Amino acid sequence: MISDQESLNFSPFMAIYDMVVPKDNMLRKINELVDFTFILEELKSKYCLDNGRNAVSPIRMFKYLLLKSIYDLSDVDVIERSKYDMSFKYFLDMAPEDSVIDPSTLTKFRKLRLQDVGPLDMLIGKTVEIALEKEIIKSKTVIVDATHIKARYNQKSPREFLQEKSKNARKAVYQVDGSMREKFPPKTNSKEMNDELDYCRQVITVIEAEPQISEIPAVKEKLNVLKEVVEDYAKQLSYSNDPDARVGHKTADSSFFGFKTHIAMSDERIIIGAIVTTGEKSDGKYLKELVEKSKEAGMTIDRIIGDTAYSEKDNIQYAKKEELQLVAKLNPLITQGRRAKEDEFEFNKDAGMYVCKAGHMAIRKARTGKKGQNENQKDTYYFDIEKCKVCPFREGCYREEAKSKTYSVSIKSTEHKEQETFQNSEEFKELARSRYKIEAKNSELKHRHGYETASSAGLLGMEMQGATAIFAVNLKRILKLLSEKE
Repeated sequence: MISDQESLNFSPFMAIYDMVVPKDNMLRKINELVDFTFILEELKSKYCLDNGRNAVSPIRMFKYLLLKSIYDLSDVDVIERSKYDMSFKYFLDMAPEDSVIDPSTLTKFRKLRLQDVGPLDMLIGKTVEIALEKEIIKSKTVIVDATHIKARYNQKSPREFLQEKSKNARKAVYQVDGSMREKFPPKTNSKEMNDELDYCRQVITVIEAEPQISEIPAVKEKLNVLKEVVEDYAKQLSYSNDPDARVGHKTADSSFFGFKTHIAMSDERIIIGAIVTTGEKSDGKYLKELVEKSKEAGMTIDRIIGDTAYSEKDNIQYAKKEELQLVAKLNPLITQGRRAKEDEFEFNKDAGMYVCKAGHMAIRKARTGKKGQNENQKDTYYFDIEKCKVCPFREGCYREEAKSKTYSVSIKSTEHKEQETFQNSEEFKELARSRYKIEAKNSELKHRHGYETASSAGLLGMEMQGATAIFAVNLKRILKLLSEKE
């Protein structure tokens, strides 16, 4: 049960915050900038208003998640820090003497209260609303890109994954005290999962037996991760297989296993739209949806800046129809019309190859046909038939006993003349220079807010992580722009 309004705090110790939390503290500024009651309105339907014991305020629970994203902390560590960090308690609207929640409460909140809420659009929309109210967003330019996020549980075997986490914990201990090597149990040579779990539990026991080491933050963080992973495996040994993660490709030689976040950002570096997908999805296919989301958030748009992934024919036609200027370099391999089974094969602009819906990339390509003939030339892409033979999607795609599996696209060199002319202009070159801004934003999300690796399994968890990370970076950017105006 929750109250439909926030209660006031009458603690006699509230004045402590005025002494220990400076006026220019980022969390104090965020509290003053954002009216978080919108969280209460959005989640009110997930609680009972007149029955049951009082629940922790959904606003406070959301703020815990926001602190996790801002400082890139685990559930356990954000709760632990909230016990003694006065800026955290101030941000959480707690009295200095108030006790904190149990870390498991955060998990329950994510699973039970944030289902079907659409946090990504809700939180981005709120920051854009604030930016527009403060007259920070003035441009009509949108910069688009996609960033990849590795799945928490990657393609390593469960045993290899446990070995990696226990190794990280041991290394953290050795950096503090090298003599601890003698206290750890010998590594197991067994290939049984239960034996590896037992070894990890022994490592945890040894570390926890040395409180002067286990309480050091660098060690404690690795230890908490190991304990969390061991607990997950103990409950469900197949949990390492993320059901929604897929193989994606950055180049012809490198791939990742996880998700993609497609991002639209204003020229002021405020993210105004985002879509989270599985890793194999093509960047360019989401241009229209990103633009529509940006408009729904309140943006007025007259220009789109992106890389070659966004210059396919459908996007050029969409931009022309909507009277938008598309600043994206042409690529003859992705700017074709409709192709057979277009929804089953998508072009990866980084690798220069097509990828099937199972996530397998073509291994080579060849151009067929002759120039100057009535029929256009084609680029034919060849796939590894050994993978096709065991692919779960082979029915209707791969013919049994076939010696090769190919996919061909027509090369229409006469298309896109207007875009090519614009691409060679000085105006295009000047506008294209702004694309670095979104690369810098992707880097900030990954390296400062833990967006390089998923913090949980599944697409829903990835959307929640993306929502809080983007909300955090947008608020930080708004605060910086407001300080510059002053």
